[in-house]
Amino acid sequence: MVSASGKDASVWNQRSARRSSIVSHWGFVRSIECYPGFIDFSQVTNLAGALTRMLSGSFSNQAQAFENPPLYGNILVRIRPIIHLQAYSLLLEQAYAIAPNEPYRVRVLRPGYLEDGTLSILNFAIESPERFYGAVEDPARLAELAEADLRLLSGCTYWVDQTNGGFSGKVEPGCNCKVFRKGRDSYLLSEFELTPQTMQTIDRGYDPVTHEHLWGSIAGPFRFEKLCDWSQEVPASWN
Repeated sequence: MVSASGKDASVWNQRSARRSSIVSHWGFVRSIECYPGFIDFSQVTNLAGALTRMLSGSFSNQAQAFENPPLYGNILVRIRPIIHLQAYSLLLEQAYAIAPNEPYRVRVLRPGYLEDGTLSILNFAIESPERFYGAVEDPARLAELAEADLRLLSGCTYWVDQTNGGFSGKVEPGCNCKVFRKGRDSYLLSEFELTPQTMQTIDRGYDPVTHEHLWGSIAGPFRFEKLCDWSQEVPASWN
C-alpha cells in the first residue's frame, strides 16, 4: 500500500494549491487556477497513456444545466490518476455539483488494449464504494484503494477510437452491460466524445427483453467542460 504522507502528499498539495475551490455551497462554479492541457498526437506513441491524460481532470456541465435546467442536472465528473494501482488506473466520481462529495457513481476506469490491439477502457465497480466518497480530493483515502476492492464489470468495456484531436468510445456490443436501476433489470448503452477541453456523454438504459428505453437522457448528450487538468499527475511510465 502506498502512503500519501511525505513527498507524495507534498506533491499532491502543491498541485492542489494551483486551483481554487471549484464549487460553491450553491453549486456555482467559481474562478479556477488550472487550465486544460493539450496533446500533440504527432508525438504520441502510446494511445492508452494519451487517453489516460486526457481523461484526468474535473469536468462540469454547468453552462448546459443553466441553459436548460428541466432536462440537465448540474453535474461534476472528477477523474483522477491512481498511481499505486495498475498502470492507467483512474478514479471516477460523478456527483451533483451542490453535493460534490456525495457521488452517485464511483468507478475505476482503466484504459488499455484488448487482445486484438483495440484501444479500450475497462470499467470496475468498487466494493463498498461509500468508503471512497470524496477520495478524488483526498490523497490519504485514495491511497487505501486496492486492487482487491475492484470488480470488473463484464460487458461494460468501452471500445475507443482516436478522433481528430481526441477520442470517442462506446460500450462494447452485445447488450451485456447489466444495470439494476429503479427496481428493474436493464442494460446500458453508453457513448462519449473527448477532447482536451470537453467531454460529451450519453447513457441510456433499456429493457433486456423488449429493448424499451427505461432511463437516461431523452434530450441528447451531456456536454462537459474541463475545469481542472490533472494530467500532470499521470506517471511518466504510463506515457
